[in-house]
Amino acid sequence: MEQFGVYFHIPYCLQRCTYCDFATYEQSQILPPEKYTQLVLQEMEQKKSFFSPKFLNTIYFGGGTPSLVDPENIVQMIQGLEKHGFTRGPDTEVTIEINPATLNRKKMEIYLQSGVNRFSVGAQTFDNVQLKKVKREHTALQTEETLLFLKSYQVNYSFDLLFALPGQTMDDLKRDLDYVLKFDPPHVSPYCLTVPKENPLSAGRPDDDKQVEMFEVIASTLKNAGYLQYEISNFAKPGFESKHNTLYWIDQEWWGLGLSSHSYSKMTEYGVRFWNVRSIDDYEKQIKEGTSTSSPLELPDTQFENLQRHQAMTDYCHTSLRMLSGLDMTAVTKKFNATQALKIQNICQTLVEKNWLEKNNTGFKLTEDGVVLSNQVFLALTFLKET
Repeated sequence: MEQFGVYFHIPYCLQRCTYCDFATYEQSQILPPEKYTQLVLQEMEQKKSFFSPKFLNTIYFGGGTPSLVDPENIVQMIQGLEKHGFTRGPDTEVTIEINPATLNRKKMEIYLQSGVNRFSVGAQTFDNVQLKKVKREHTALQTEETLLFLKSYQVNYSFDLLFALPGQTMDDLKRDLDYVLKFDPPHVSPYCLTVPKENPLSAGRPDDDKQVEMFEVIASTLKNAGYLQYEISNFAKPGFESKHNTLYWIDQEWWGLGLSSHSYSKMTEYGVRFWNVRSIDDYEKQIKEGTSTSSPLELPDTQFENLQRHQAMTDYCHTSLRMLSGLDMTAVTKKFNATQALKIQNICQTLVEKNWLEKNNTGFKLTEDGVVLSNQVFLALTFLKET
């Protein structure tokens, strides 16, 4: 069954994190949220023909820190979708990213009344020294208070855990995991700190082997606690998998609105990816000077890509294998053709012989070794040209 989701990018932060590469700004260095919201609504009006009005399986507010802005801005964006005929129901997943100490009872009540039913907590670590290193403004105590607050409302939420931090030991990581299990969040997303060598945070980080060991400890700890590793870097209690992120991995359409947001449409044979500019000044100028457009193919050449078959095959293999359910060969044949499916199957078979993939009822999935070496698996399934 076809699914559809909308992503809103909210680029406001208390302070830019040392490791962040997203299009975000400190809140004092960007136009007021009310003006930004109007730009997003204007963009929605200009591009409403890109996708016909349909049922929304998911809505996601990411950033940045969406919980920094007045929640009425969030409400206006949701209402904007409704105005243009996008409907939702009680099972529509509506997620908002929050940072500890940015949520209060008033905001919570507005979120819940508007349909927000899932919260993604950018906690990262319970180590105050490490929080300061990565320029996070909150403290471990504030994280605990936020998690207790969410539990008091009995809402669905996810916990972001950052690891392989400078000077972090295995004991440090295990203490973080103890805290995570203490609060028993429905969903946990572990992220390995990734920064260029010249970044100050690169000094003193655990080496590659230790990073692998850390991830294995995280995975085994969470699995033993009843979490399902349904995607390489995402663990959930059964039934609490992220519906929105899953859209990206199962070849479904989504519409990204706001600064630097990305979208995917199946309007052409192999799909179109399109995106917004990263500079807030350029984004504001483009929206204010823009007019209604009927297709992403009418955007500037630098803001869309009409995928060719080999590009779509690469994307499909990579995203499918990120899911631990794996690559469905019947679906591959349907999307591409029998010849291309055989080509993919032959490559997968060589990876089975390396113990990076294993066969399942529908096709192929990553082994435990394959999860660790997933970059090499994806390289083998990268198609650079038509053959």
